[in-house]
Amino acid sequence: YVFWMGAAQLAGAVIVGGNPTHRGDELARDLSHTECQLLVTDAEHAPLVAGHDLGAALPPDRVLVIDGPDGPATAPGTGSAYAQLVGRFADAPLPDPAATGVTDATLGYLLFTSGTSGAPKACLCSQGRMARIGTTVAHLFELGPDDVCYLAMPLFHSNALMAGWAPALAAGATAALRRRFSASQFLPDVRRFGVTYFNYVGKPLSYVLATPEQPDDADNPLRRVFGNEAAADDVGRFATRFGCRVQDAYGSTEGGASVTRTPDTPRGALGRALPGTIVCDPETGEECPRATFDANGRLLNPEVAIGELVSQTGGAGFEGYWHNAEANAARLRNGWYWTGDLAYRDDDDFFYFAGRDVDWLRVDGENFAAAPVEAILQRHPDVVLASVYAVPDTVVGDQVMAALLLRPGAAFDPHAFSAFLLEQSDLGTKAAPRYLRIADELPQTATTKVLKRVLRNERWRCADPVWWRPEKDGAYRLLTSADAEALDQAIEDRHAGRVG
Repeated sequence: YVFWMGAAQLAGAVIVGGNPTHRGDELARDLSHTECQLLVTDAEHAPLVAGHDLGAALPPDRVLVIDGPDGPATAPGTGSAYAQLVGRFADAPLPDPAATGVTDATLGYLLFTSGTSGAPKACLCSQGRMARIGTTVAHLFELGPDDVCYLAMPLFHSNALMAGWAPALAAGATAALRRRFSASQFLPDVRRFGVTYFNYVGKPLSYVLATPEQPDDADNPLRRVFGNEAAADDVGRFATRFGCRVQDAYGSTEGGASVTRTPDTPRGALGRALPGTIVCDPETGEECPRATFDANGRLLNPEVAIGELVSQTGGAGFEGYWHNAEANAARLRNGWYWTGDLAYRDDDDFFYFAGRDVDWLRVDGENFAAAPVEAILQRHPDVVLASVYAVPDTVVGDQVMAALLLRPGAAFDPHAFSAFLLEQSDLGTKAAPRYLRIADELPQTATTKVLKRVLRNERWRCADPVWWRPEKDGAYRLLTSADAEALDQAIEDRHAGRVG
């Protein structure tokens, strides 16, 4: 994969990474939308697109299977057809940029967004932008030829490229690749390969921390870890347990805005941003008031303090979406770059993440965001991952539902969990979950981002046990099939106008 990326860059071709978790029409849509002209795959993944229309630019004879029986047949003893194909060019000189016309402005990548809130969009990324990001990250973490960078995130995703592959390339470091991230094999790999740098996106730190702790965990060569979307408590615990520096930052595939955590960043905050970054009311276009907190750190004014994170500089790093004028217009409005992410800012200019613009709940007339509630739930020692989302109330507005992924071997205790919630002084009474789904696994993207739209659609209609509190301040009990039918009927009555 990485050699094909390098070859495409040298030739001035555009790289489109395929998401291996996509299937059938969804994957075919990605390929046809980006007008791919050559598909390089292997025998394991080739069947995923077999029989699907991949677009006029990608006929079946432009699908190159690099291994296995689906590749072109060869005579016994002559090696694979793929080996013969590339072998013909073993002594070929590198392309001359003057001849290929490759410059910093040459489109290098089409990077799909995660698609957690809808169909993924393909972001434009020039070769120059990727090179600048790689050089910046390599300089920030003082990477050099003696470093070993551990690349375990999916290579089709921007994090793996911008925080892993590009910095390793810029530093001349060694890249150690794993086909699929494994929490149980993380530390053995670090020791085996002599890993000094690791990048992540999403929940990998939580998954590694859920593995059994050993007294010699810090006896390893890992020194620097960089990524985004880790829980604040996990950042500190990971650094202490494995004896390394962890820097979590806010960023996006689009590159329109960034926030960096510094040593003085308060608990739960993302950090500070570049000048011109504000929190804005998307309806009025006015900057939101600063956040105020009570003595326990609970946000007191979420209805006015939470807004959309916006860069007034116009998102200089944003190069647009591929063939998506509507999405481009939504991102760039009135000369500003609108991230689509919710946030709030305190008086010291620290920003706090409040979720996506779809992660907004309204309970009993009060608006609040999901991300702060998730952070509180993940303080519980048995909770590896919490995903908070809105489900319909039977009368008006929403109720809070949380899907919890527990540590291996942990059993859910409803009474102990209720007591834990009462101990969280910064958890508002309306934000405490009415429903708890105890899941064996959660629907996720390949980069471990939870697909909340799936959870919202399923509600309590799932195979996992769901606990609920029929009364707001009551005890949790298992939700039965009769309960589910009654709730569904009440919600149907509400939507039909038979309630209220």
